[in-house]
Amino acid sequence: MTRDANPGATPAAPGHPRPSAPSRRHAPSRPSRPSAAGDPSLNAARRERELAALAAGERVDVLVVGLGATGAGAALDAAARGLTVAAVDAHDLAFGTSRWSSKLVHGGLRYLASGQLGVARESAVERGVLMERTAPHLVRAQPFVLPLTPLVPRRQGALALAGLHAGDLLRASARTARTTLPAPRHLSAVETLRLAPALRPYGLRGGLLSWDGRLTDDARLVTALARTAAAHGARILTRVRALELGGDGALARDGLTGEELRIRARAVVNAAGVWAGGLTGDVRLRPSRGTHLVLRPGLLAGSGGPAGPGVPAAGMHIPVPGESNRFVLVLPQADGRVYAGLTDEPVDGPVPDVPEAPESDIGFLLDVLGSALDVPLHRSDVAGAFAGLRPLLDTGAGGSTADLSRRHAVLTSADGVVTVVGGKLTTYRRMAEDAVDAAVAARGLPAGPCRTARTPLVGAAPPGALAALDAPRRLVDLYGTEAPAVHALGAADPALREPAAPGHPATLAELVWAVRHEGALDESDLLDRRTRIGLVPEDRQAALDAARAALARG
Repeated sequence: MTRDANPGATPAAPGHPRPSAPSRRHAPSRPSRPSAAGDPSLNAARRERELAALAAGERVDVLVVGLGATGAGAALDAAARGLTVAAVDAHDLAFGTSRWSSKLVHGGLRYLASGQLGVARESAVERGVLMERTAPHLVRAQPFVLPLTPLVPRRQGALALAGLHAGDLLRASARTARTTLPAPRHLSAVETLRLAPALRPYGLRGGLLSWDGRLTDDARLVTALARTAAAHGARILTRVRALELGGDGALARDGLTGEELRIRARAVVNAAGVWAGGLTGDVRLRPSRGTHLVLRPGLLAGSGGPAGPGVPAAGMHIPVPGESNRFVLVLPQADGRVYAGLTDEPVDGPVPDVPEAPESDIGFLLDVLGSALDVPLHRSDVAGAFAGLRPLLDTGAGGSTADLSRRHAVLTSADGVVTVVGGKLTTYRRMAEDAVDAAVAARGLPAGPCRTARTPLVGAAPPGALAALDAPRRLVDLYGTEAPAVHALGAADPALREPAAPGHPATLAELVWAVRHEGALDESDLLDRRTRIGLVPEDRQAALDAARAALARG
């Protein structure tokens, strides 16, 4: 059998207005929308009810396979156009590549440097959409320092600064406000060390300051997409594996009961990422592994920055010695930990459900960091590591996966299955739009135009409104306008204010919220995706009891 990427209702959460129902444009034979339309809550009861309706023979306009960022985005796009939608995943929301990203929403500077102007422009536009319209609660400006060390020749430094200014022109052309992303500039050595105190001062000529978008959490972006799709009437069904795909639907298996069902659909979108080729025979991929380290808190912080003690004031782009346009990203987290990545290595053979970060990748990243940092880093300083697989389209050209284009592709098979591959997290919305456009055209569906560039995700609000919410800032950064409701769970029950794991900021209230409203069905959903406790193995082990308690309360 082949496999896909991944395979209940309560009142709408406070602070999140119910979206207006999309116009109905189909013949009377079209199935009615779920009774929970307008409600973003996902839970076991809603899953059971909606899966039963499909098993009973209800036909949807669009079936989406895969619930990473692109699949969840396609479900939202189609539902927002007034189409009926079912979206399935063999595992969970953001089970695959979408939770293993660099947590960046970037403006395409790397693609600009390599001459991929269209990809760079698309990235800059989509970054602005996320930061200013659809998800300002999850995407914010992040400063980065590129240190001008003795390993960076002056000519390379000048080219890098020119590239940053070119990237700023992309920002302007995408109409992203200067107040959203400040201008790049040259830093003195003193300014550089103030922002990045872990750098080695010897021979440091200064640095280059730039700004980009960064996600609070990539898996939470996918969760928000899926819940917004659900609010528009989409059936979001995890633990449902697509076994066979055709232009009129799929044979699927309920991962909880083992029962098989036929899902009937007028159009099918295969958004299964690195597993897409297993569902249709005419797609060839060359997966590329990107590995990140999770460094223990406090190692690179100095006295800390505006985010608080122990949290570096800026991220860093550390040049890879001997390469002119490749960097290791250092991204500080609110809890003091630091992510460092990433690699770009081809992966051969069967695609695993959860890729492992090999010791060779970990050693490479530590070596690059050691070329610029004054702080000695050892293997014991690595609290965890994660690896994701990019679904790059195999063009048959050979060479390094680092040289393959990050432009996405939308392919329609002879039987009408639309497959979307390639691309990157930043451009998920455009990928979803193009896939739904192709499905609508291939099957003649009477749908309206794409609306997602101006459709706020669950929890979204302007920065001023977010700042005024009566909830801890950490919760606002994760839940946006739903933060007061999450906070209220702990206020009503002191037991829910307890941390899920000793020393970790996530509380039992957040786990309970995930069970009741975010579709979490087991401990892994809670610890590895709704929260990121599982990135550090010892934290995950310590939080298992809290996860089981939350499931019992849900």
